[in-house]
Formats: sequence, structure tokens, C-alpha cells
Amino acid sequence: MSKMISTVSPHFHKPRTTRTIMLDVIIALAPAMIASVIFFGLRSLAVIADCVAVCVVSEWGFQKLCKKDSTVDDLSAVVTGIILALNLPVTIPLWQAALGSVIAIVVVKQLFGGIGQNFANPAATARIILMTAFSGTMTSWAVPKAFDMLPDATTSATPLAMMAKGQTDGLPSYLDMFLGNTGGCLGETCALALILGGVYLMIRRVITWHTPVAFIGTVALMSLVCGKDVLAQVLSGGLMIAAFFMATDYSSTPATKWGKLIFGVGCGLITILIRFWGNFPEGVSFSLLIMNILTPYIDKLTRSKPLVGEVDE
Repeated sequence: MSKMISTVSPHFHKPRTTRTIMLDVIIALAPAMIASVIFFGLRSLAVIADCVAVCVVSEWGFQKLCKKDSTVDDLSAVVTGIILALNLPVTIPLWQAALGSVIAIVVVKQLFGGIGQNFANPAATARIILMTAFSGTMTSWAVPKAFDMLPDATTSATPLAMMAKGQTDGLPSYLDMFLGNTGGCLGETCALALILGGVYLMIRRVITWHTPVAFIGTVALMSLVCGKDVLAQVLSGGLMIAAFFMATDYSSTPATKWGKLIFGVGCGLITILIRFWGNFPEGVSFSLLIMNILTPYIDKLTRSKPLVGEVDE
């Protein structure tokens, strides 16, 4: 007779690992990477490769230095590098992109214990630090030229910057903003590519709809209330990439369904406050960082409470 083993719940087992989840995220990011090459040329590949390589080497080197087991094979460092690169302009010096990668992996991730322990999104935090330190290069946008592998370095304003200055007459068409034929960071301009990636992650059940819908919906609703161009606000800036790929980070966002909704609404409100009344035309990264800090409190507020009944004597 076999021995019965009793263990603490949960008793579900799935073959899904960190590596398979990260592989799904990489697949979901592929359309945005392809779009970046189409609109910003081959240098976008150099920025992506630079960030990925430095992220992987930084994680491996830090763990070796601290005599920890290496976790580079779980692909989380690769994902961080890709997301960071997609949040940078194509014209950024590669050494600055490399510095941001070190900050994302070592400062934001590894110093807090590694994967699953970071309190903030590494890519968003690194982007904020780079924007503060190198505002000139971080706000220099190349004019996109579809299917031109080596576009010139002529600069242009992003749709958000134009709207912040009241230059609505020169805005790109909704179709251009949807397809990505506008100035901006590598991976934030093509809404189509990001939506495809987000839908893939939902189908694969890597993420749920709660945070992306709450985030994008709040920005759309508040833009309507404030009398702004709703479609332009939704299709511009880093809203899509943040909603699908950064605000859904497992370790730095709430775990409960209600928590995810609250997190998304909070991100949307802070984004709108900064876009409409702040000194920056974009507020997505700042909203993510602020809500990351509030995540433990949101989890505590929305955590399910066990039912405790009285036992009859």
C-alpha cells in the first residue's frame, strides 16, 4: 500500500515556469521590435541588442560577485533589456542605454533580492533616471521613415509634445499613430504591434485584462472629461507599452483582481495629471513608479479575508 502524503494547499501543478512566461513576453514584444526596425531603421536593433546584452551580463556578473546561483537562463534579464530599449529613442548614445540597463538590473532588481523581489518596474525606473540625467538625448526623436533601414537623424516632436504646446494642427493622423509612423521611443509608437502583443499575452494567460483595460480606459475617460482628443491621447506616448508590458509585472504590481483594477486606474489618473498639468508631456513612467510604491498597500486592502465561524460547543 502506497503512503499517502498530505501537504498544505494549493495542490495545483502547472508546467509553466519563469522561463516559459518570459519566452511568451519576448514573443509578444516581437511585433513592436519589428515595427521599430521598419520605422526607425537598423540602429533600433543596435539599441535593443545593447540593452539586452548589458542586462544579461550585469545580472550574471552581480550574481557571481555575490556568489549566488545565476538566473540568466530564466530570460527575465532579456525581457528587461527589450522593454527598456523599447522605451528609449533610437538616437540615444549606446553607452547611455548600457548605463540604464545596469541601473535596471543591478540597482532596481538585484539589490532588492533579484526576480520577484524588486518593488518597482526596472525598465520604468531606469527610464526615469535616464530622463533626469540625460534629458537632451532622451527627448531627441528621429523622424520615422517606413522601410528605410538607415533613416537620417532629423528630429521631430512627438504627438504628446505637440499637444502639450497646443500644436494640434500638425498632429499625425490617427492611422499614423495607430501604425507607428510618428516620433517617439522605439517601441511605443506602433499601437497595433503592442495591442497584438497584449492580446497574445492574455490568450496565453500570462496577464489578465484588468490592469490594461483600467489603465487605458481611465486615460480615455479622463481625456474625454477634460475635453482633450481621446484617440490621440490613447495612441500617443508610452501608454500602450506600459499598460500591457510594464503595469502587468508580477513582482511590482498587485496580485488580486480588484488590486489590478485599482492599480490601473491609479496609473491612468497620475498619467493624466502629469500630461495635462505637469512639466512633462508624458507621465506613464512616473505613474508606474508611484503606483509600484503603493502596491503593498493595495494588496493589503484587496486581499481576501478568510471566513471564520464560531464552533458550537
